[in-house]
Amino acid sequence: MIYPDNFEIKIGFAQVREMLSELCLSPLGRQFVNRMQFLNRHDLVDRLLQQTDEFKQLLESDAEIPLQHYFDVNAYLDRATLEGAYLDVVHFFEIKMSLRTIRDSLRFISGSEEGKYEALKALGANVTVERSLIAALDKVVDDAGAVRDDATPELQRLKRDLISQQAILRKQIQSIIRHAKNEGWTPSDVEPTIRGGRLVIPVIAEHKRRIKGLIHDESATGQTVYIEPESIFELNNDIKDLENAYHRELIRILVGLTNTLRHYIPELRKAYQYLGLLDFIRAKAAFARRVEAYRPTLHKYPHINWKQAMHPLLYLAHRQIGKLTVPMDLELNRDQRILLISGPNAGGKSVSLKTVGLLQYMVQCGMLIPVEDGSEAGIFHDIFIDIGDEQSIENDLSTYSSHLTNMKKFVTVADHKSLVLIDEFGTGTEPVLGGAIAEAVLQTLNNSKVYGVITTHYTNLKNFAEKTPGIINGAMRYDHKNLQPLYQLEIGKPGSSFAIEIARKIGLPKAIVDKASSLVGKDKIRYDRLLEELETEKQELEKKVMEATKLEQKLKRNVKEYGDLKNYLEESKQDIMREAKGKAKLLLKDANQKIEATIQQIKQSQAEKEQTKEARRELETFANEQVRKEDPRPAHKRLANASIKEGDNVALVGQDSVGQVVSIKGKTAEVLFGGLKTIVKVDNLEKIEGQVAKQKKAAETKADQGYTRGMNITQRMADFGSTLDIRGEYAEDALNKVMNFTDEAIMLGIPEIKIVHGRGNGVLRQVVRDYLYSLPEVASVGNEAEERGGNGATLAVLK
Repeated sequence: MIYPDNFEIKIGFAQVREMLSELCLSPLGRQFVNRMQFLNRHDLVDRLLQQTDEFKQLLESDAEIPLQHYFDVNAYLDRATLEGAYLDVVHFFEIKMSLRTIRDSLRFISGSEEGKYEALKALGANVTVERSLIAALDKVVDDAGAVRDDATPELQRLKRDLISQQAILRKQIQSIIRHAKNEGWTPSDVEPTIRGGRLVIPVIAEHKRRIKGLIHDESATGQTVYIEPESIFELNNDIKDLENAYHRELIRILVGLTNTLRHYIPELRKAYQYLGLLDFIRAKAAFARRVEAYRPTLHKYPHINWKQAMHPLLYLAHRQIGKLTVPMDLELNRDQRILLISGPNAGGKSVSLKTVGLLQYMVQCGMLIPVEDGSEAGIFHDIFIDIGDEQSIENDLSTYSSHLTNMKKFVTVADHKSLVLIDEFGTGTEPVLGGAIAEAVLQTLNNSKVYGVITTHYTNLKNFAEKTPGIINGAMRYDHKNLQPLYQLEIGKPGSSFAIEIARKIGLPKAIVDKASSLVGKDKIRYDRLLEELETEKQELEKKVMEATKLEQKLKRNVKEYGDLKNYLEESKQDIMREAKGKAKLLLKDANQKIEATIQQIKQSQAEKEQTKEARRELETFANEQVRKEDPRPAHKRLANASIKEGDNVALVGQDSVGQVVSIKGKTAEVLFGGLKTIVKVDNLEKIEGQVAKQKKAAETKADQGYTRGMNITQRMADFGSTLDIRGEYAEDALNKVMNFTDEAIMLGIPEIKIVHGRGNGVLRQVVRDYLYSLPEVASVGNEAEERGGNGATLAVLK
C-alpha cells in the first residue's frame, strides 16, 4: 500500500518518471514507464534490478547493441488482422527495420559469454523472429523504405516499360518546347510540368491557339496556360495505363505480404513487447548512469543499509551548477527501526526524509539507486508519508487536522512491514499538546514494529527516543559558529534547533532574545548548550584528526624521500669509488708501460751512465705529470628563480648532485639522479645550465680494459725476491743480472737488496760494488753479517 495517492509527487518520483520517458527511444518504452509501479515481491524486484544492472554494464562497456528503429507497429498489426486489408509500404518498412533490431538484439545478448547478462537472456528466451518473414519483407521493401523494382517479374516489366515510355515522352515534349521557345510562345526558362497526372507545357496565354492540344490549367494571373500537346496524347495515355497497372500489381503484392504477416501476429506481439521492455530497461540504465546509481543487495525482509546515499534529483540539480551534494549513511534494521532526525530549520531534515522515501520507492520499482556499491535494501509492503501542508477549505481541514488524519491511518494500518515517513512530527498545534500526542503516536508505531524516518523539533520526542529501544536519534549537523547548516546526517545523538542562536545572529534585539531564553527555562537552554558543546567538540576533533592524518601522510612522504636520497647517496659513493679505481688502474697501466720502456732503454744502452740518467729523468717527469692534481671541474651555473619543467637539469639546493626532471606532479618532482629515480619537492631543486655528463660507463669500460692490458704492480711486488745469486757467472753476465735486479727493486720501492757473489778471488764482488756505488738511489753498500755469508754477499740499502 502506498499512502497518500499523491505520494509520487510528494517525494519527487513523478519527475523521475518524466525523465525516464524522455530517455526512451519509442512509445513502446514509454508505455512501460507509465505502467511502472511499486512492487513487494522480492523475486520480481530482484529480477528487475538485475536486468537494469546488466543493461547498465552493456552501456558502460560501449557494446554495439542495436539502438535504432524502435518503431511502435502495434497499430499496423491491428490493421493487418482484418481480412482484405493491406498495409502501406512505409508500414512494412517500419516493421522490417524494427524486426531486424529485435533479431540483432536477441543475437547480441544470447551470444554473450556464459554467465553474463543472464537476466536479459531470460527476457528474450521465448521471443522468435522468423527469418522467412524478414526475407519476405526485404524482397518487397529496401532499406531506404522504397519498393524494390524486382519485387515480382510483372512489377519489374511494368517499371521497365514505364521508364521507356517516359523517356520517349520527355524527348518529344522537349522538342515541342524548343520549337515554342524559338517562336516566342513560351518563356525562355520554361520546363515541362505535371497537371492532372499528365505532362504539359506552360504557354503564354496570347499564344495558346498556336499549339494544338488540351488546356489543363492556367496560372493565378491568367498569363500562362498549361497545354497538353495533341501529339503526346497517346504517349500520356500509355503512361497512365502503365502507372495504373503498376499500382494494381503493387497492391496485389502488398495484400499478399499482409496475408503472410497475418500468420505471425501472435509471435510479433511478443517480439514488440520485448522491444518495448528493452527500451524501458535501457532508459532505466541510462538514468542510473546519469545519477551514478548502483544495484543494492536486496533482502526479503524490511531493511535499509545505504552508504553515501544521495537524492537523485538534488544531485542532478547541483551537478548542473557545479555544486557538490552531501551524501548520507543510513541504516534501519530490526534493532534500530525508527530514526528520529532533529536539527535547525533549513538544515536538510526534509531532504533526508524525501531521500529515504524516493530511493526505497525506486528500488521497489526496479530502479538502481545513487548509493555506494555494497549498500543493502529490503522489501517493504507499505510506504506511508506525511509531509507538507494538506489543509483543505472544501473539507474544512486545518493543517493539524490533516496531520492527525494521516496519523490515524498510520497507527491503524502500518505494521512490521511498513515504512512510515513523517516530516515535522507534532507541529500545527499548541506545542505541549502537540508534543504529547506525537509521543503517544510514536510509541504506538514503535510497538507495532514499524520502520520509519521522522523529523521533529520537540525535545520530549528526542528524550523518548534516547531511552526507547527500537528508536534512535539523528541530527543534521550545524556549524554553530557561523550558523550555517552542514547538511550532514549524524546517527546516534539528537540535534539542536539553535533557535536562540539564530535569533541572536539575525539581530533580534538583545532584550527579546534574553526574555525568550528566560521563558524557555534553564533546563532547555542547558540542553541545547550541551548539544552545541558536543557539536563543537566533534568538529574540533574532526579537524585535529584531519590535521593528524595530513601530518602522517607528510611524514610518510618525507621518510620515503629520505630513504630514496640515502640510497642515492650510497649509489653515488659506490660510483665515485668505481670511478677512482678506474682512474688508478689507468694511471698504473701508463706507469707500468713507461717503466718497462725505461728498463728496456737502460738495457739497450748497456748501462751507459748518461743515457741511464736521461731515462730516469724522463721517468721522473712522467711521474710528476701523472700525480699532479687535476683541476677541479667547473661548477654548474645555477639559475635563480627559474621555473622548473620536465626535462630540465636540476641540482639539490646546497648540494652538487645533478639530475634530470622526469615528471612534475603538483609541488613534487620525480628526478633521475644517476640511475635512481627520487621524489623531491620542487622547492628543494635549482635549475642549472648545461647538460649532465654521462661518461661514467665509458670511463669504467676504458679503465677495465686498461687494467687487463697493463702491468699488475702489486703482483710484481709479491713475486719479487730481495736476494740475487750470481755465483759462478761471468762478470759481464753477472753485471747485467745485477743491473736488472737493482732497477726493478728501485722501481718497486724495495728498501734493501742482497747480492750473493761468493768469496773466490773477489772479481764479482768488485764489479757488483762498483756498480752499486755509481747509483744515486743506493744509500749504502756493505758486507752481510758473518753468520749469513760475510764478505761473500753484498747488502745494499736503497733510498
